[in-house]
Amino acid sequence: MKIAGKRLALGATVAVAVASVVVVAAHQADAAETLLSQGKPATSSSTETSSLGPAKAVDGSTTTRWASAEGSDPQWLRVDLGASSSITHVNLLWEAAYAKAYQIQTSADGSTWTTIYSTTTGNGATDDLTGLSGTGRYVRMYGTTRGTPYGYSLYEFKIYGSGGTGPTGTPTPSPSPTGGHVDLTDPHKKDIAMQLVSSAENSSLNWRAQYSYIEDIGDGRGYTAGIIGFCSGTGDMLEVVQDYANRAPGNILAKYLPALRSVNGTDSHAGLDPNFPRDWRTAASDPLFQAAQDAERDTVYFNPAVQQAKADGLRALGQFIYYDAIVMHGPGNDSVSFGGIRRTAMSHALTPAQGGNETTYLNAFLDARKAAMLTEEAHSDTSRVDTEQRVFLQAGNLDLNPPLSWHVYGDPYTIAS
Repeated sequence: MKIAGKRLALGATVAVAVASVVVVAAHQADAAETLLSQGKPATSSSTETSSLGPAKAVDGSTTTRWASAEGSDPQWLRVDLGASSSITHVNLLWEAAYAKAYQIQTSADGSTWTTIYSTTTGNGATDDLTGLSGTGRYVRMYGTTRGTPYGYSLYEFKIYGSGGTGPTGTPTPSPSPTGGHVDLTDPHKKDIAMQLVSSAENSSLNWRAQYSYIEDIGDGRGYTAGIIGFCSGTGDMLEVVQDYANRAPGNILAKYLPALRSVNGTDSHAGLDPNFPRDWRTAASDPLFQAAQDAERDTVYFNPAVQQAKADGLRALGQFIYYDAIVMHGPGNDSVSFGGIRRTAMSHALTPAQGGNETTYLNAFLDARKAAMLTEEAHSDTSRVDTEQRVFLQAGNLDLNPPLSWHVYGDPYTIAS
């Protein structure tokens, strides 16, 4: 999390940078180069928040920006130009979080990359890279060393040359890193993912029956409940109940909001016992409460996991592996949270988006996740990795296609179709 006001002192730098863009624009007009990147589909290795997505760097505005997750290298921002193009000029308008070392790379297919510019002495502000020579449909900034403790952040990533499909205000869909394969966002695949998670979390494939589930499993996180295992000690249970109160004011759980705020960050039941579990189970029959649980699952866990996995070039199995990791470990960046596990994996293997082998990378990720699980007694049984996810990976089932058979905690499960 950034300290409030940390970046305000850089206003003068930004002003200079914006002025530089004006000068650059005049140069581009003289050279009759075409701006190819504005409004085009953009993806990134990560985003700091949903409001700082990759599209912000190609929207033509110097007041919006893309920002990567903090404290992790490498990171990248990729633009799909829509067709093979000749790249002659790239202009990067950095926010305070700049790259000290980065490359500009081109690719015909989004998988194999050619470096057309490289530096290890970047100092932020504006980098106006002229005289480049490269060809490709995809162009990316690939940052390898941050210039600050934060992440990487660009107000604008402008790509000039000839070819492509020209600027557009309405980006056309770009092929996902999974090509023609079905992503986990497909309703049937998502249901499979929910069944897989439920087999580990609830010893049942009937994940819809888990809206009413609630108990303290002794992991130091207070009550664990619902379809994902929302916890009173980690904030997501509070968010579910608050959302439910917004949807249905005066509902049976609304009276527990002060207690949930008080116990957040602890394993305490203060203010919740003895009736909170009973009332949770009662609320579970309300479609509005179910919708609140669904929304929290998608906003905090499912959508970020799938988005990051697709940016890393992973197919449905990898997307599920990311999702299950976020469910158990949380979406944070410390060493035993999802961000830290991913960072450890990337230190041992390249993602497919970086040109690595998908199976090799996923094995590295599962190794890192297993190590994180073993740091907590409550998660020391690693069968949801060993005899579930690793089984699909070893079978080469990267699209997570049924039939699927696996074991979790010694129990057998099958999804036939």
